[in-house]
Amino acid sequence: MTVLPDGFTVRVRDDVRLLPTPDGGLSLIGGSPLRSMRLTPAAAGHVNDREVRVGDATTDLIARRLLDGNLADPVDLAPVDPAELTAVVPAHDRPEHLDRCLAALDGLSVIVVDDASRDPAAITEVVRRHRATLLTLSDNRGPAGARNAGLAKVTTPYVAFVDSDVAADPTMLAQLAGQLADPRVALAGPLVRGHTDKARPAWFERHDVAASSLSLGARACSVRPGAAVGWLPSACLVARSATLRQVGGFADDLRVGEDVDLVWRLVEAGHVVRYEPELEAGHEVRGTVRGWLGRKLVYGTGGAELGRRHGDAIAPAVLSPAMAAAGAAILAGRWWSAPAALASLVWGSRAVETALPDVPGRTGLALRLATRGLGWSLRQESALLLRHWWPVTLVACMLSRTVRRMTLGALVVDTAVAFQETEVRPATLLGRRLDDLAYGTGLWLGATRSRSGRCLAPRLVRRIPR
Repeated sequence: MTVLPDGFTVRVRDDVRLLPTPDGGLSLIGGSPLRSMRLTPAAAGHVNDREVRVGDATTDLIARRLLDGNLADPVDLAPVDPAELTAVVPAHDRPEHLDRCLAALDGLSVIVVDDASRDPAAITEVVRRHRATLLTLSDNRGPAGARNAGLAKVTTPYVAFVDSDVAADPTMLAQLAGQLADPRVALAGPLVRGHTDKARPAWFERHDVAASSLSLGARACSVRPGAAVGWLPSACLVARSATLRQVGGFADDLRVGEDVDLVWRLVEAGHVVRYEPELEAGHEVRGTVRGWLGRKLVYGTGGAELGRRHGDAIAPAVLSPAMAAAGAAILAGRWWSAPAALASLVWGSRAVETALPDVPGRTGLALRLATRGLGWSLRQESALLLRHWWPVTLVACMLSRTVRRMTLGALVVDTAVAFQETEVRPATLLGRRLDDLAYGTGLWLGATRSRSGRCLAPRLVRRIPR
């Protein structure tokens, strides 16, 4: 008996190394987080041109292990019938945004949940014009509560949650729901890209279009804490209706971070969550600097409560001790930095080597993986200094030349990341700094109110999982 349907096909990612073992098997090195996986000769025989096609219990197990390790992605998924999908749109005023949202959803069954708008007549008129179903709440429950109210009225097997300031067309949502062909997948999300129709958008709007914090990169992923993608924004999601009801839907008592909480609860319950960046939804950018930065600050305040509910999953960085030491040494930029970083890199590469299978060139591979890990550590430590810990960094810069050097190094690293991932303009670099300051402020406010620093503490790991 198989879990995945017959014919379901997964393809090993191009960035995963396939290494033949002496006994005729295969070792796979890669994934997110980085891992080593060994296939026996019999299992390796089912990998053809980097693909595994499910047809029996053996291929089902191989495909599931590859997907769970983020070593492979599903391919050739068929979209669901749009008649099996209902969109739930929470709305609180902003009828002009809702109008654009419903226009994009034309042809799909839509439930609009008016979350106690100040001008309900305007919302009613927009809903009537687009022939959607209106559900009016007498008290404001927040986005989570509004989505749950809409979910309770859904009768189709699949539900799409689309915020009123998001444009998502039915074809894309039906394709996204195709991820649920894997019966373990409960939730899936597309790339959410910043959007504006303005001919001459303001500098901060251009930044949000180029580098929205809701855009989670170009790498498809099984979403979980510690993976390349650790959460999904609720701006646009597709889910299995029955599964969401089983876990209680969104947390009604959360006004921020409810999307992160839902993803992590689903993962903790044994379900799979997928991110598919080849599919896109457009998110209307905020129209004022105050609204833009205010939203970033609010996002940050949710970190402490997420830490209380989910423990180390909220860690702002996941580092190995050796790579953390090497990264800190490089950022310090002192005379001892190069030998200290080299020593940490050698130590780290030996630790990686012990976790790798006995394959030709293992030592060189371990060194390359450790070097890649060092780059990731540099990136995470730079984010800690500039984003999560910036109030402490600011004070420490006044007292320590070394911290000033580390902060300058972090700025260089973060700028290099910006050049790699976005279309860099002065607005982009300024926007990154203000985004970090606003989010970090919210993070510290939340931590202070809750009297818990868990959302500020990195997590240390000591070995590559197998």
